[in-house]
Amino acid sequence: MSNTAEPQATGAEGIGRVDDRRPVAVHPELAGTVAVVTGAARGMGAAFTSGLVRRGVDVVAGDIDLDAMTRTAEEIGAESGAVPEGGRRGRVVPAAVDVVDPDGHEALARLAHSEFGRLDHWVNNAGIFPHAFAADITAEQIDAVLKVNVQGVLFGAQTAARHMRPGGAIVNMSSVSAVRVRKGRGAYCASKASVAHLTESLAVEFGDQGIRVNAIAPGYIDTEMTRWVREDPAALQHALDSVPLHRLGSPQEVLGVLLFLLSDSARYVTGHSIAVDGGSRHV
Repeated sequence: MSNTAEPQATGAEGIGRVDDRRPVAVHPELAGTVAVVTGAARGMGAAFTSGLVRRGVDVVAGDIDLDAMTRTAEEIGAESGAVPEGGRRGRVVPAAVDVVDPDGHEALARLAHSEFGRLDHWVNNAGIFPHAFAADITAEQIDAVLKVNVQGVLFGAQTAARHMRPGGAIVNMSSVSAVRVRKGRGAYCASKASVAHLTESLAVEFGDQGIRVNAIAPGYIDTEMTRWVREDPAALQHALDSVPLHRLGSPQEVLGVLLFLLSDSARYVTGHSIAVDGGSRHV
């Protein structure tokens, strides 16, 4: 599952295109560390896992679909590309996890320790993206989105804090939808606003342990979760019109922010949600 791509134009001639170049920053201090990534079988989770492995990070990659996770892990393991200084590529261990189950997170942490002997980073990436207009949201829908998108983040962060040493970093996935309303996504928007505020609470409380907690708030990113945008010309045009840079983002551009937040470059950064949205929250 190679993420290689020819550099894309980003000026006026590149409007509407996706820039899928890999992040330039290497962050050599990440090599030899260990991360857990949830929702890692596809989309941004797979890009995160691949990017970490390329920088020498060992990853326990969890997903509710173990078959898909295993295939993705095999593809990442077969990738070629630059090896970090010191000649080390990371290793991926696939695992099944349902993030609404606290015991599932505990199993991921124990797997990290049994396979690699430590745990340094935790990325709460798993999430769902339901569609229903406010008047039609059912009890089952709101329950599901809050369990996966909010409780899943909380349980993951709790587990990480129990197993990390001072200096550990947790990154949650919020969304530009935490601050912008999208018709038909009321339950999702509410869940991501909760994640953004929960991140601040976790940062304050886990700071006593020397653990940093931040969030990333993507906008329109070109993944399977937003394929509906590409498949609907009107939706795509609306998306491009609402982004000052007039293009969709790529998982690689979100990866660059993740690497920064996990790195020593961000060792005094905690309690923040960093938008990766092409400026769309301002429109």
